[in-house]
Amino acid sequence: MFEILLGLGSGFTIIVFVIAAFVFLHFVPIGLWISAIAADVPVGIFQLVGMRLRRVVPERIVLPLIKANKAGLTVSANQLEAHYLAGGNVDRVVDALIAAHRAEIPLPFERSAAIDLAGRDVLEAVQMSVNPKVIQTPEVSAVAKNGIELKIMARVTVRANIDRLVGGAGEPTIIARVGEGIVTTVGSSESHDDVLESPDKISKTVLEKGLDEGTAFEILSIDIADVDVGRNIGAQLQTDQAEADKRIAQAKAEERRAMAVAKEQEMKAYTQEMEAKVVEAQSEVPHAMAEALRSGNLGVMDYINMKNVNADTDMRNAISRAGMPDEPSAPLVE
Repeated sequence: MFEILLGLGSGFTIIVFVIAAFVFLHFVPIGLWISAIAADVPVGIFQLVGMRLRRVVPERIVLPLIKANKAGLTVSANQLEAHYLAGGNVDRVVDALIAAHRAEIPLPFERSAAIDLAGRDVLEAVQMSVNPKVIQTPEVSAVAKNGIELKIMARVTVRANIDRLVGGAGEPTIIARVGEGIVTTVGSSESHDDVLESPDKISKTVLEKGLDEGTAFEILSIDIADVDVGRNIGAQLQTDQAEADKRIAQAKAEERRAMAVAKEQEMKAYTQEMEAKVVEAQSEVPHAMAEALRSGNLGVMDYINMKNVNADTDMRNAISRAGMPDEPSAPLVE
């Protein structure tokens, strides 16, 4: 029984020892420490343990530090650890510093770290400073003064400006400004033939505008890749204007016609009203004459003379309308 307990105690001790060894090797990366010593990088064992306690992966600090030390850069472990804790990419920053050092581009660690924390690829920026990048603009439509449309595509060769990477505008701003310059240059040309004869005029005019100001790039050249002749915008606009004028004139004519019809209807209504009043007045004449005869205000001879005057007037009217025999005259009353 004692031997069994002794065997169990020995096994438990071994398990505890193995667990303790794993915990020790986790907090004390012996292999990484030996690699740092072999590379002549001043990193102490307690500094590696402190990284573990600060939730920093030692490999993310020590390996870039070894790489920087071998490249001849002066970078400390504290700088790399601070950048790691800030959420930066330590390995990419060190690669950018090495590339800038090889290309003799002045790039301090603080600026490189700031560019990386700003969300830009600092290694790509350094590579672009050495090897300029070509940006292809989309097709830009511009119209010359003679109304002819030109469709132009350009290639912009840019180089990264390290000093303006933090706070500088990106590629979309360059493309927008180049498109604006193309539209302005073509729009100021008297004819599209002038642009087709010398496309380099666009490049020179656009470059003189200083389009890279406030951006993270330096424009080296602007080359016109393609120029196509489009529609005759001027003629189309004139046609559209003529059609619009025609519709306006038709609308105004229709308005005048409607007003004339309304006026005619109004005059017809007025005429009918007047005729009705005349008929009404004529219907009152016999009653008035009868009343005058009864009251003695009108004699019989006066009435006969009035009828003769009316008959004479009708006869004269008939003579003046010699071409209208179908209208009989009133009979002459003796």
